[in-house]
Amino acid sequence: MVMPDGGRVVIAFDVGKKRIGIAAGNTVTSTATERSTVAVGQQGPDWTAIDAAVRDIAPALAVIGLPYNVDGTPGRLAPLAAAFGAEFERRYGLPVEYVDERYSSAIATEELSAARARGQMRRRVRREDIDRIAARIVLERWLNGAGRKS
Repeated sequence: MVMPDGGRVVIAFDVGKKRIGIAAGNTVTSTATERSTVAVGQQGPDWTAIDAAVRDIAPALAVIGLPYNVDGTPGRLAPLAAAFGAEFERRYGLPVEYVDERYSSAIATEELSAARARGQMRRRVRREDIDRIAARIVLERWLNGAGRKS
């Protein structure tokens, strides 16, 4: 959705082999919020759950994290993320942009561990938590103009 003030609502994805983290934000406030995760099975992503997220968020575009190695070369899951982006664009007719998601899961893990240490989170950290926070980190990078890839 394009907002009345010209801002755009954005959906972001951290794509993995088992789960996809989802975050949402907008370009007016340059803020992002983690939303949920969806499963990836033998048949691929749970597109029904992604459909629901797209309906709920009503984005004007999607941002997808592309995994890169430390040396800047594409990571082993980069083709998976790119294929997801192409299919998302085909299904929803929305533009897709990519951002370097290097270390996003490590940063998410650190955030969650710190929250637990402060007593803000009592249960153990789950992979789903890491994936949705990694999606938020990907979106924050895009909103800040860092790590954009064509």
